[in-house]
Amino acid sequence: MSVNPVPFRIEVPDGVLADLRDRLVRTRWPDQIDGYGWRQGAELGAVRRHAAYWADGYDWRASEAELNRFHHFTAPVGGLRMHFVHERSPHHGATPLLIQHGWPGSFFEFHRIIEMLTHPERHGGDPQDAFHVVAPSLPGFAFSEAPREPGMHPGAIGELMHSLMHDVLGYERYGAQGGDWGALVTSAMALRHRESVVGLHLNMQGYRAKTGDGARPLDDEEKGWLARARSAFAEDMAYFAIQGTRPTSLAYGLHDSPAGLLGWFLEKFTAWTDCDGDLENAVTRDEFLTNLMLYWTTGRIASAARIYYEHIHTGGRGTLAAGERVEVPTAMAVFPREILVGPRQWVERAYDIVRWTEMPRGGHFAALEQPELLAADMRAFFRGCMR
Repeated sequence: MSVNPVPFRIEVPDGVLADLRDRLVRTRWPDQIDGYGWRQGAELGAVRRHAAYWADGYDWRASEAELNRFHHFTAPVGGLRMHFVHERSPHHGATPLLIQHGWPGSFFEFHRIIEMLTHPERHGGDPQDAFHVVAPSLPGFAFSEAPREPGMHPGAIGELMHSLMHDVLGYERYGAQGGDWGALVTSAMALRHRESVVGLHLNMQGYRAKTGDGARPLDDEEKGWLARARSAFAEDMAYFAIQGTRPTSLAYGLHDSPAGLLGWFLEKFTAWTDCDGDLENAVTRDEFLTNLMLYWTTGRIASAARIYYEHIHTGGRGTLAAGERVEVPTAMAVFPREILVGPRQWVERAYDIVRWTEMPRGGHFAALEQPELLAADMRAFFRGCMR
């Protein structure tokens, strides 16, 4: 180990919390046309209810104490001071495992699943399926330093995360799990560091295979899924377009207004979780707000949104080169409300799929919504990878 990680503790100043409440109670609310509900964006009544609770009901100090139960560290990686949770299992032979979040999530997504992985015997599992868990914050998210130069796309982040696992923490071989941007980051790690990544577990598709140019023709199921995906993208992905082209223009409002940030996130969490239109059917108000606080209190919304721009403009890749494929054994946990997973034959064009699990419930934030299902699938998949 060439770098000694420094223990880190979350301590938000009282002044930041007082300023937040003041901004919330002075919010200037927009109007809304009755009858549209959520179709034009975050529904006014829902945002106001969450804002009122955020100002006068939510207890950040309790959440902060809960977060500080974990072992947090920072370390210099690739020129950036990176934050990560590192929870080692007491069980001999535990598998090192990187778990990686995306946007608008954070390392907090894993707050319930971490113990299920490090101490499986406490949750109906086998101690032989234990993991040493590493849950980093992406560069420019939460407590990880924001990049100051262009080029921090998911592939570049994958190099940082491999360096964290291999060079800083000394894990020569490890597993990787990810959803959202974490799916692209961990896929890049599996593609470029096959000698180290023993297995890849995804709950959202990261890479797509290049089609045409001699590739197997699309079958009817693949064509139908692509048509539906393109239609959904046109209707629901305006956030991707603006964060991928003008993230700074958007950030002025979101960085300055907690109600604005709340509305931006609440719409996505409501749309992407398996909640039937009421977020609390999937994620508690406190969990939603704790994740939101990791953007507000750190002032990271601008730097976090830039991952979209970097992905589009500086060499990030969502499509593999012709003939390229992730050959690391890969598992896909398919949650019914996930926003981007094609049929198995489509995903197998890009990955060596050895396990495919159709989940009975859950959405985009799988570790937060259905930690038991996700943990059980991860344990089943990685069982034997290191043996």
